Order: sequence, then C-alpha cells, then structure tokens
Amino acid sequence: MLHYFPLIDATLNASSAVLLICGFYFIRQRNIPAHKACMVAAFATSILFLVCYLTYHYFHGVTRFPGQGLIRTFYLSLLASHTILAVVIVPLVLTTLYRAWRERFDMHRRIAVWTLPLWIYVSVTGVVVYWMLYHLKYS
Repeated sequence: MLHYFPLIDATLNASSAVLLICGFYFIRQRNIPAHKACMVAAFATSILFLVCYLTYHYFHGVTRFPGQGLIRTFYLSLLASHTILAVVIVPLVLTTLYRAWRERFDMHRRIAVWTLPLWIYVSVTGVVVYWMLYHLKYS
C-alpha cells in the first residue's frame, strides 16, 4: 500500500495547483463563492498531501535520485527551491486564509499576490519532482 503514496502525493499536488488556478480565475470574475470554495479545497488537498507525505517518509525513508550529471544538478536545484518555498508557503497560506476569514480583504489581497504564485510553484514542482523520481529512466 505504501508504494501508492508518491502517486497520491503527486495527484494531491496537481489538484491543489488546478484548484488554485481556478480560484484565481473566479476571483478575477468576481465570483466570490466559487473563489472561496476553490481556495478552501486547495488548502484541504494541501493538508491531505502533507499528511500523506509525512506518513510515507516516516515509514519509507528517503528516496535517492538515480540520475547523474546535469539532470542531477537540475533535479537538486529544483528540489531545493521546492523545499525552501514549501516551508515558506505555510505561514503565507495561513496568514492569507486568516485574513480572508476575518474579512480583512484589503490585507488579504496584499499577501495573496505573493502567496498564490508561490503556492502554485510549490504544487507544480512537487509533481515535477515526483515525475523525475519515479517515471524518468536514467542510464
């Protein structure tokens, strides 16, 4: 069962990215209920991702990247940016959601312009990291 977790994690990351993009679309259309639903769903999928990710790595441990040369350099650079921003995004997301919940929309907007692209980046690069680890073939 544990071997399904990386695919589940990638699916949750991809789902978060799609929900975030849809949420952005809806707020640009001034469809507040749809925006809110997408953003809450993105937050829920991100929390579920974190639970699955931590569970998998608790039981499985570290997965080593098998590639060498330039692809390894690219992978490690991507992983570093993904990991750093994954830590940074947590307080940004919590602050952004808190400000919306408290109906401080002026302050919500100010931080959301930073939170959204970083959150999308973390979600998308999570899928790329998964793909590079589990689906690319290295000689």
